[in-house]
Amino acid sequence: MPNALVLGAGIMGLSAAWGLSRAGFSVTVVEQDPVPNPRGASVDEHRLIRHAYGAATGYTRMVEEAYAAWDLLWADLGERPYVPTGVLAVASRQEGWLAESRATLAAQGHAFTDLAPAALAARFPMLGTHGIGAAFHMASGGVLLASRIVGALARHLRGRGVRFLQARARAADPARASLTLEDGTRHAADRLVLAAGPWAPRFLPGLAGRVTASRQIVVYLEPPPAHRAAWEAAPMLLDLSDEGGFYAVPPVAGTPLKVGDHRFSLQGDAEDPREASAAEAEAILALARPRLRDASAYRLLGARACYYDVEPEERFIVEPLGERCVVMSGFSGHGFKFGALLGLAVAAGNAEALARWAAGQGGAAPLHPPPG
Repeated sequence: MPNALVLGAGIMGLSAAWGLSRAGFSVTVVEQDPVPNPRGASVDEHRLIRHAYGAATGYTRMVEEAYAAWDLLWADLGERPYVPTGVLAVASRQEGWLAESRATLAAQGHAFTDLAPAALAARFPMLGTHGIGAAFHMASGGVLLASRIVGALARHLRGRGVRFLQARARAADPARASLTLEDGTRHAADRLVLAAGPWAPRFLPGLAGRVTASRQIVVYLEPPPAHRAAWEAAPMLLDLSDEGGFYAVPPVAGTPLKVGDHRFSLQGDAEDPREASAAEAEAILALARPRLRDASAYRLLGARACYYDVEPEERFIVEPLGERCVVMSGFSGHGFKFGALLGLAVAAGNAEALARWAAGQGGAAPLHPPPG
């Protein structure tokens, strides 16, 4: 039986381990922290999956493949940690991301409904509509319950015989498909997957100029009683205001309302504490308050930081490093939705097609067989 080493137990590393295990590999996952890793970007209440992707036609097309891969994973897990919500996108003007999304969605046959401000206010009474120049709603899209997925996937992999080794890697040798750990021990395999998130440039100096660690803040809110029911039935909200946009995740499946920033800080270090300062939380709240009706009545439940590994054009780096190693990096905060799909693609080993497809540059997923 061939064997594989996976560095990192976030959604990408675990998904790669899942794909490799299904493909007949004996797999060892090396992770510096407990699994699920409380410092990992994957270990939060939610991540979003949606077709609306601006002009990124390749990623819009990949979302259908991603849904099929998640269905395959749900079957393996025996549970479905996903809540359909739909998508509401608003912006201060017609041009830009909304117009690009409309064109891409229409070209690929996805239905959406344009909403005038009056209709928006009637349909979503918890939102203030001042300054909104364009909006659309889609019935498709929803919330992936990220921390539940990571926990369930780790348990499933252990049940499949995947070995987890808690250790900190010191160096990677892609040519030999090996890792050297801090205690000096060396582990080698037939295949090596490097999925170390914002820590990856420490092992691969070539990534340092391509991927930047970015400290991102999210806040958790309790809506006031007057708006609680509206939020519980709400779609995800993508607010792309020119003054500074944000996203909001509705309080699904017992989770709080979450608000985060669309922008990248491109600052900080992955080793930094994950506690958010009052000033960091206030910066996010300042983005959201103009859009929240009765904003002063919302209660702040908490705030935390996570770290993205940001590629300047937000294109995924899933590339072979020689014949026996693949790096998974540069997921820029929007990679989670493709985790299961990318894990299957990495396991398929089609190196020639993998990098271009993962960068959103078209083509079908390089899988054999395809999911579904």
